[in-house]
Amino acid sequence: MKIGTVKEIKTRECRVGLTPQCVKAYTTRGHQLFVQTGSGLGTGFTDEQYTAAGATILPTAKEVFDACDMIVKVKEPLPEEYDLFHPGQILYTYLHLAASKELTDALLERKIKAVAYETIETADGSLPCLKPMSEIAGRLSIQEGAKYLEKTYGGRGILLGGVPGVARGKVAILGGGIAGTNACKMAVGLGADVTVLDINPDRMVYLDDIFSTHITTLYSNDHNIEHVLKESDLVIGAVLIPGAKAPKLIKKQHLKMMKPGSVFVDIAVDQGGSAETTRPTTHDEPIYVIDDVVHYCVANMPGAVALSSTIALTSVTLPYGLKIAEQGLESACRQSQPLAKGVNVYLGKCVYEPVAQDHGLKYTPLGEVLE
Repeated sequence: MKIGTVKEIKTRECRVGLTPQCVKAYTTRGHQLFVQTGSGLGTGFTDEQYTAAGATILPTAKEVFDACDMIVKVKEPLPEEYDLFHPGQILYTYLHLAASKELTDALLERKIKAVAYETIETADGSLPCLKPMSEIAGRLSIQEGAKYLEKTYGGRGILLGGVPGVARGKVAILGGGIAGTNACKMAVGLGADVTVLDINPDRMVYLDDIFSTHITTLYSNDHNIEHVLKESDLVIGAVLIPGAKAPKLIKKQHLKMMKPGSVFVDIAVDQGGSAETTRPTTHDEPIYVIDDVVHYCVANMPGAVALSSTIALTSVTLPYGLKIAEQGLESACRQSQPLAKGVNVYLGKCVYEPVAQDHGLKYTPLGEVLE
């Protein structure tokens, strides 16, 4: 198979879909690899390293798209990239289609075979290709939230860990999954007063076992959400419904009850956000303020730590990519149920039910189109 990766064009997105080590893994199995020049520079990988691994360097994204059967990326295509696709081409990347009908329609119109990292799901319900970025985003959420609590950035001027004689900052984490747990680790490590809300009692038992008296766990309901919003200095939105839009747990009117200068970090922004006031921001302009609440809603948070993120991401996406390359997407999906769940659109049909429901599209089971 002819496989390629291109330079990401999202603002300050320095990750890359394939490392030189990934290229070598493909080329040693007989596949042809094409890399747009400069694609890896944001993570410290040079064109020479890709060439040494067996890749052909091409000057433009169009040339890579024209040459390849499968494109491996990190972030969802932007409108400038839509016309680069060819019918039947495989796209393997994060897609977050529930948050964008425009992208969904574009991929359907171009009859792309699109595989989303974030919906590849194993039998136990885990999301192996989303997990490492959730871990990183969770940890970064506290790091960034702590920074924007500084008065310099419009925050309350709170030190999360406090000092002797001064109360610790209060952190509320909405969602106790992978991202929420990693946010919790960082917040506890800084010495903050941490509360985690979730709807899954088993998850709360797990968090209580891990963190013991270092955190408070609460059932996620309207009463408890309002309670923590009133009390908290930093609120983390970390709720995930795989492949679907995030629930809007924080309403516009809730901001009035929050402390002036408090900070809200929305990890769920890629899936539409967990607040009615969420809108995607960039690393260049990461924050905005509504009703005296600082919103940090960067849609590619892990891009800030591009080297760590790229290595973590490609370590889990490579095995599935190799399956596609070795067997073809159709055969690979027949043999791998987790990979089959990753296919969101296929040759003009929406084959992932949550996306179809969110956008009012006809849902066609993948099994029907593969028969």
